[in-house]
Amino acid sequence: MENYISTYTNRKINPVQPKSEEIVIEDIAHSLSLMTRANGHLSHFYSVAQHSINCYKEAKARGYSERVQLGCILHDASESYISDITRPVKRQLVEYYVIEDRLQRMIYEKFGLTKITEEELQLIKIVDDAMLYYEFIELMGISPLAELAPEMKIDHDFSLRDFIEVENEFLYIFNQLTK
Repeated sequence: MENYISTYTNRKINPVQPKSEEIVIEDIAHSLSLMTRANGHLSHFYSVAQHSINCYKEAKARGYSERVQLGCILHDASESYISDITRPVKRQLVEYYVIEDRLQRMIYEKFGLTKITEEELQLIKIVDDAMLYYEFIELMGISPLAELAPEMKIDHDFSLRDFIEVENEFLYIFNQLTK
């Protein structure tokens, strides 16, 4: 068995030892548009790509820099090559964090976020966590994850959307931010 995965665009990539030239936005957008949030335990299909679009829109509404907006659209891009693991399990798999971090940083750098700062990463995380809070309420009917509701600047679309529409919107936003 080989040490690579085959991608949507027919590339071969070893997610544990990736090469920058193997990573393409079309693979990321397609994969994330078909990958569900919360391991599929939602009221309806809601993709990682749709989550990333919502994070981007919130970052933009907050007036964050285009670098942070790009970071938001790409913050889960590594999952397109290594999938995601639920937080309780991921905490037990220390090496997963190493692989995920290396791959995610390579993706950031590949698409223009060289030398992403800790401050930028923190803003991305704040938006991501705020979105998670509202996703759990809207898509799972679960009571809030925190005592205080995080501020949201705009209302977000948690509706059931066609994956092709989401994939195209993801690519459009990415292209606007990297033109």
